[in-house]
Amino acid sequence: MAFLEIRNLTRRFKGKAVLEDLSLSVERGETVAVFGPSGSGKTVLLRLIAGVDRPDGGEIRLDGVDLTEQPPDRRDIGMAFQNFALYPHMSAYANIASPLRAKGASEDEIRAQVREVAALLRIDHVLTHAPRELSNGQKQRTALARALVQRPGVLLLDDPLRNVDAKLRYEMRIELPRVLARFQTTVLYVTQDYREAMALGQRVGVLEGGSFRQIGPPETVYAEPATVDVARLFGDPTIILFRRRIESDGNGAWTEFLGARIPVGAAADAGAACLVGIRPEHVQVAPAPIPDAVAVVLDAVTPLNVRTLLLLKDRDGEEIVATCPEEDAARFPRGHRDVWARIDPSRALVFDDRTGLRLPSGRI
Repeated sequence: MAFLEIRNLTRRFKGKAVLEDLSLSVERGETVAVFGPSGSGKTVLLRLIAGVDRPDGGEIRLDGVDLTEQPPDRRDIGMAFQNFALYPHMSAYANIASPLRAKGASEDEIRAQVREVAALLRIDHVLTHAPRELSNGQKQRTALARALVQRPGVLLLDDPLRNVDAKLRYEMRIELPRVLARFQTTVLYVTQDYREAMALGQRVGVLEGGSFRQIGPPETVYAEPATVDVARLFGDPTIILFRRRIESDGNGAWTEFLGARIPVGAAADAGAACLVGIRPEHVQVAPAPIPDAVAVVLDAVTPLNVRTLLLLKDRDGEEIVATCPEEDAARFPRGHRDVWARIDPSRALVFDDRTGLRLPSGRI
């Protein structure tokens, strides 16, 4: 049995299901990133686990114990919010110490634990400051310290880096795994940023429309999305999709893109519509002919920091988005010109046009 078990959880508001028959198992010490667009039910899920809200159906079990009817203060769960939610009249020290004081810990124990977590999060120099005197980054670390100090069995993080600057988000993506490993805490980390989900989650649960569309290691969810909707949520620029027909011959079923034949498996129906998906980083572009490439028109060049975006058009006018490393961008001066593009068929993703499901044999 997993440490945290969510079974068939349902929550409705005004008759409309926000979460519907949702299930998730999390092992002790595991970090699962819950990723999805706004309105998909991520925060509602955390509120149900924390006991702040009650489900309309299903159950929540922690280490074998049913928590569904337990009040929040008896659940061994800590939570940090995206808006920090610090007590404005208390110092950073008092904010961090508040859950320990609520449990009746001694002042010596409180002092030792607050100093330990504050040093780990590098805020020990601002413990005497009030929240109004803290930067957003220091507020975020103080809120995280308050959630961690009681060493909860489960830590719920509700998009905690959303209100901090890009530099701190990058730093915390590196620091958080180290901190969480030190506390050996089981974590559900909610985010709308796919990069955060992939950087911090040992597994990623893609939540959309009130249920998990896919749960798996980050690299699997990215490379082998279960549906076209999951595929669209990852990548910047996102995956590009082209409607095609499935062909069939004596060697099996296949479809075509940029002159490459992409196998889709014997179960696919010849003549059926499908969607071929290619991530822009998997389109190779060259200024001169290369093997297995087709001629396309370079329509626009846009720098994207470490990579450069290339907008291409094939002979039928279809737009193709590709990217290349920044150091290769000089090979593609701005302005319309002929270039050559090719793909590796093993990188292509093929989806059923009707159901959106990825065809199981769409990758070699």
